[in-house]
Amino acid sequence: MMTRRERLTATIKGKSVDRPAVSFYEIGGFDVDPTDPDPYNVYNDPSWKPLLDLAEAETDLIRFSSPGQTPAPSNPRQEFFSTVTWEEGESRFTETRVSIGGRELSSLSRRDRQTNTLWEVKHLIKSEEDIRAYLELPDECFRYDISVEGILEAERKVGDAGIVMIDTGDPLCAAASLMAMEDFTVIAFTNPDLFSRLLEKLAEPILARTKKVAEMAPGRLWRIYGPEYATEPYLKPRHFRDYVVRYVEPMIRSIHSAGGAARIHCHGRIKKVLPMIVEMGADGIDPIEPPPQGDVLLADVRREYGKDLTLFGNLEASDIENLPSADFERVAAQSLRDGTAGEGRGFVLMPSASPYGRTITRQTMTNYETLVRLVKENGSPA
Repeated sequence: MMTRRERLTATIKGKSVDRPAVSFYEIGGFDVDPTDPDPYNVYNDPSWKPLLDLAEAETDLIRFSSPGQTPAPSNPRQEFFSTVTWEEGESRFTETRVSIGGRELSSLSRRDRQTNTLWEVKHLIKSEEDIRAYLELPDECFRYDISVEGILEAERKVGDAGIVMIDTGDPLCAAASLMAMEDFTVIAFTNPDLFSRLLEKLAEPILARTKKVAEMAPGRLWRIYGPEYATEPYLKPRHFRDYVVRYVEPMIRSIHSAGGAARIHCHGRIKKVLPMIVEMGADGIDPIEPPPQGDVLLADVRREYGKDLTLFGNLEASDIENLPSADFERVAAQSLRDGTAGEGRGFVLMPSASPYGRTITRQTMTNYETLVRLVKENGSPA
């Protein structure tokens, strides 16, 4: 029997495995501490412990990790950026202000005690004029010294139970997340020149960081998130080439030059952009959502692109939480069959996301247990 590290490594490289891998995505992916009494730590609720234990003991762990970053000595960020955090009721608010070009930009985020997510109440950029002001920030504001010690330590902790995955956004994610979705789509669609200037400004440090981290921690799996911002119904396939391929392709080249592998994270409707994802040189893709959230069937992706891409998916997180056990088992078993059918590079049975509430129901726990049982008892080599 393979170790979990061996199984994942072989899956990513397209080699034979003893059984398909299974991942609970963020559960087992995030290194959480259920004993931390922080009121904003949802994982300290007792209902989470059996699920966290199951992930650690029985799944093929793909642990998220990112490089450490500290402002470079020449970074003048504190001259332009200020942040204040406060508690109000059951929520924690963080306000960020940027003073530049005669304007003051501000954003507001909220974290609630009962949910493990961050809500953007107010985005930093709200207009084309705000983008122009943001572009006046000195490039040195985005200069950071990089450390990979956290990545190496995460790898030591995981051991043979899995692998570490270096997690990074692409330039599109960095740009689009500065705005509300409606503002981003309008500006990216109607003023591509201005939006591309923002992408160029943010791309330079991201590409440089990717190259440096790939060299300092070679041979690892990476997850690149953000391309979904340029998929339908938000933007057209031509935008995907201009806003994603242009920048992610060189990121992948840097990862490959150091012996690593790149997995593209792209929710939603991916049918028209899959050829471009393969063209960029991606090694894998997740989460391959089924209709109606997505617009492709896993069986079709396996048949048409399975030799090029390791496939991670394609279960909806909402099904894990909401479907009765028998119905969920049928859905999961079909994904397992479709993801391993015929010839292909490899498959990891995985949901599209994870629960983010404070409590885990018995039904949810049972459905996660079903995933482990299916790959052990009913899986066939990928």
